[in-house]
Amino acid sequence: MNDITFYQRFEADIRAGRKTITIRDKSESHFKAGDILRVGRFEDDQYFCTIEVLSVSPITLDELTEQHAKQENMGLEELKEVIRGIYPKEVSFYIIRFRVLNG
Repeated sequence: MNDITFYQRFEADIRAGRKTITIRDKSESHFKAGDILRVGRFEDDQYFCTIEVLSVSPITLDELTEQHAKQENMGLEELKEVIRGIYPKEVSFYIIRFRVLNG
């Protein structure tokens, strides 16, 4: 069983260290710095790496910056569009900053 999942399209960026944050809703805000998480693909829950959570901090959609987008390996407008697609009714989120331990 995996602790957190990502869409398959993000797997290569995560494994290569190009994606170093994830933006999640309140349901995934319980992670804390130092947590070691098994990571799977959302589509099939297939394990693909292990990450260490470095920090978890609250943020709103309007507070997102180009730096956040860079950490997600995409442009700011694309990032906001992706978040709106996943969480259409949410305005408050949590940034989970992580590093890959193996994968």
